[in-house]
Amino acid sequence: MSAATERLFSYGTLQLESVQRAQFGRVLEGVADALVGFRQDMVEITDPDVLAKSGERFHPIVSRSGDDADRVAGMVFLITPEELAAADAYEVSDYARVEAPLASGLRAWVYVKRA
Repeated sequence: MSAATERLFSYGTLQLESVQRAQFGRVLEGVADALVGFRQDMVEITDPDVLAKSGERFHPIVSRSGDDADRVAGMVFLITPEELAAADAYEVSDYARVEAPLASGLRAWVYVKRA
């Protein structure tokens, strides 16, 4: 497996130990941070695989607000490129992966509402 070179910010179910074990085969170690310039809503999930792994019918989803005062709390994880691909496979079509700024000054991949 490759080295952990990718930052992934999660504000939702990718923080759950059960989802991490199912998608990555391990529990991730993360650091608290916040997504800058986004607001959080909820989306209904219908994908049976995602429902089974998360145990939750409604998942949080974020979209750009254009206001840097808006923050969404979560965790930033250092993962491998293969784990990033596994995260892509987990997320349903409502989400798109983008790179975004965090309150810490870091940038990380995050799944946002698809435009």
